[in-house]
Amino acid sequence: MRASDKAYAALRDDIIEWRLLPGTVLAEVEQSERLGVSRTPLREALSRLTAEGLTTPGGRGVVVTDISLEDIDELFELRETLEGKAAALAAERGDPGTFEQLRSELLRAPELIGAGDPGLHEYYGLVARLDAAIDAAISNAYLVQAMRSLRVHLVRVRRLAADDTARLTAAAAEHAAIAEAIAAGNPRLAEAATTIHLHRSLSHVKATHTSH
Repeated sequence: MRASDKAYAALRDDIIEWRLLPGTVLAEVEQSERLGVSRTPLREALSRLTAEGLTTPGGRGVVVTDISLEDIDELFELRETLEGKAAALAAERGDPGTFEQLRSELLRAPELIGAGDPGLHEYYGLVARLDAAIDAAISNAYLVQAMRSLRVHLVRVRRLAADDTARLTAAAAEHAAIAEAIAAGNPRLAEAATTIHLHRSLSHVKATHTSH
């Protein structure tokens, strides 16, 4: 792995997982030493993070960006457009058996969610597999790239909302409904199921954010 890729991956994970909090100044000397890379690849990594909107130039260097309620609204507006269309296309183009298998696994997700950290990790992996299956099914590289760029910010938002067992259990059922509609080859139902899931997710995130 190139030094700039290593620095980018490490900083990106630290920002997404809230180990580097909004407003943190990423000083070149300090971060170079922490990550074990020279300043040139670090600058490349910081440029990539700024292009993704995870950092922004500040008075004393590059600063980790915040996520406001307005940002969350805008992210979900875009998410509804992209993911609704993707679910509809997956219903038209995807392999029914793949999504039927995911549906059956998602219906058992409450057991994972109630099992603590290892189970939660497995549940998030299952949701990532659903995303990957939709990406593969739609056969549209431009739409996939747009959704991947968006997901970077959505992971930050999800971490902000914390691991609420009741909400995760409801979300698992919503994901199962999306997979079921895609497996049935029903694009309108797949899009509607996605819209319902996103509406409920947004309501939960905003309620959590407001209470912080």
